[in-house]
Amino acid sequence: MSTIAHAIAPFAAARGQFSAHPGYLSACTAGVPTRDTISAMTAFTEQWATGNLDALAVGAQVEACRTAFARIAGVPAHLVAVASQTSQLVSVIAASLPDGAEVLCAEGDFSSLTHPFEQQRHRGVRVRYAPLATLAQAITEGTALVAYSLVQSASGDVAPHLEIAAAAQRVGARTLADLTQSMGWLPVPASQFDYTVCHAYKWLCAPRGTAFLTVREELIESLVPIAAGWYSADNVWESCYAGHTPLAAGAGRFDLSPAWPVVGGTVAALEFFASLDLEAVQAHDVGLANTARAVLGLPAGDSAIVTWADAAGTDLAAMQSAGITASGRSGNARIAFHLWNTEHDVELLERALRG
Repeated sequence: MSTIAHAIAPFAAARGQFSAHPGYLSACTAGVPTRDTISAMTAFTEQWATGNLDALAVGAQVEACRTAFARIAGVPAHLVAVASQTSQLVSVIAASLPDGAEVLCAEGDFSSLTHPFEQQRHRGVRVRYAPLATLAQAITEGTALVAYSLVQSASGDVAPHLEIAAAAQRVGARTLADLTQSMGWLPVPASQFDYTVCHAYKWLCAPRGTAFLTVREELIESLVPIAAGWYSADNVWESCYAGHTPLAAGAGRFDLSPAWPVVGGTVAALEFFASLDLEAVQAHDVGLANTARAVLGLPAGDSAIVTWADAAGTDLAAMQSAGITASGRSGNARIAFHLWNTEHDVELLERALRG
């Protein structure tokens, strides 16, 4: 058995949960739902349509989301907040920075991470950019926060997070990692960062509309819940009206009212990934990605995302014409490999690009 086949073998049952067509190489754009996620979302629609929607049951599902995500992220559940978009959660951190603070970000990072900080310029907050590979070296005594995606959207590059964390600690800077392109295949626990954000619709294969924030426990009180609402309490049904609006003791104070139609599907997705050995998922995904890199004449890498220069979009068009779902970002062609992919997908890629 080949190395790749050996890595894939434990996932035969897991792959049976997916219906993605051969050549779907786009988990970095959007994951595909498991059968259980589809069933959960269908059940919600039926309950809604027949007037049998149970808001209390949906609330219990939100807590199940929090618990399952915490297991995947490797942190206690009370340090997890649940929202709808990562930019909403980043904005909590951005608004809580002191006036005049410097934020260091990676060049070319995703705007949902960087934009909220740029919008604090009216308070003197300054955003400085440096290449991801040398981000650690760019940290200075004046840096208050280092914010970056653990895996870059445009390139698939994996950040040297341990080096960045050590450099930040030396000067007292805090760290924020966006785990949207890593959580689900790269087993780096959220506890290695002061804050993390993650939207679950990519590698965790949840429906779009559920995002998460983790906060180091001693930093919870330093953040202002700028979007506090009825979901910001430990008992949400007792904090619906003015006059009694306590904040949750933990990160739940940063919760936003959930998008009900997607909550059940998110629970199913997260519980599925919480049941997997993510180191084995990493071996499977990166193994297939490196097989594809060999086909493309690229050196082996450490990412499940593969990118290469394709400024004119020629390779992207060839892949799409061959029925492969891929994407183009920042002048690159971009593909990704996840649980539903096999060596057959690499063969499709080779035929599409070599004719």
